[in-house]
Amino acid sequence: PPAAWRQRIQWENNGQVYSLLSLGSQYQPPRRRQAAEAAGSPILLLRNNGTLPDSGTGTDGNRSSTGAGGLPPLSNFRPGREDVMVGDDPYNPYKYTDDNPYYNYYDTYERPRQGSRYRPGYGTGYFQYGLPDLVPDPYYIQASTYVQRMSMYNLRCAAEENCLASSAYRADVRDYDNRVLLRFPQRVKNQGTSDFLPSRPRYSWEWHSCHQHYHSMDEFSHYDLLDASSHRRVAEGHKASFCLEDTSCDYGYYRRYACTAHTQGLSPGCYDTYNADIDCQWIDITDVKPGNYILKVSVNPSYLVPESDYSNNIVRCDIRYTGHHAYASGCTISP
Repeated sequence: PPAAWRQRIQWENNGQVYSLLSLGSQYQPPRRRQAAEAAGSPILLLRNNGTLPDSGTGTDGNRSSTGAGGLPPLSNFRPGREDVMVGDDPYNPYKYTDDNPYYNYYDTYERPRQGSRYRPGYGTGYFQYGLPDLVPDPYYIQASTYVQRMSMYNLRCAAEENCLASSAYRADVRDYDNRVLLRFPQRVKNQGTSDFLPSRPRYSWEWHSCHQHYHSMDEFSHYDLLDASSHRRVAEGHKASFCLEDTSCDYGYYRRYACTAHTQGLSPGCYDTYNADIDCQWIDITDVKPGNYILKVSVNPSYLVPESDYSNNIVRCDIRYTGHHAYASGCTISP
């Protein structure tokens, strides 16, 4: 019948069968306009059947009949997934998403049932066993440490967050004056059994307009440059306040936190990575003379968040600074 053919605009792609259903696009001649059953408003429905139809039984019209009366439900509404996170750039090569533009759909410890709904805050305090344990990666720091010179004009955002030495804030400093920066990356893993959550409640997170994200901790990391012989601080370190997220995870673990205003944290088995080219991922060494130094990187330095082990929170690297270049070696975790 004509009504059945109206629902069989169908095509197949990669083993998936798609149907374009339209229940109001058929022309009705005048003799049927006075019928008791009024025609409904046009509805255009794009639907994915998900499985190949059974080609051995019935006609096209019979195969399209689902539900009472042989018609599919007139709705394309799909319940939202509360455990799916957005706010992540799917094209960022440093974020492993398993070729999926969204975060992984499953919790670290179990796979949710299909269609299950979780209370708000899912993943932040629901599956917690023990304590987190942050461990910085010393080899990641050693592999990509370098010196860069930048003008004050390009450091305006960093200056707002106090990421420069005190000499950069003098009144006679001009926009075209250069600063010398010791840049290095950082990758922190949570090898504990519980989520590492921000120390501040969500309502007190600070919005940074320059970087366009919320900072959920006052001091997640601290950077210092020490003299190699006296261990005296020679460059003014600063506390790095970042947003926390699961940049990547080990095999078998799933990302559940994004750098947004709603969910921030670090899941067990996952890494929070800060590349060397982002703002404030440096120490201002403009006033430092060439020589041998020690780069000290501390995570959770004030112990604001409880951990199962604080002895693995510090990385020390030997730095040789020539005045133009810097060479990092011997990066190790030390208490």
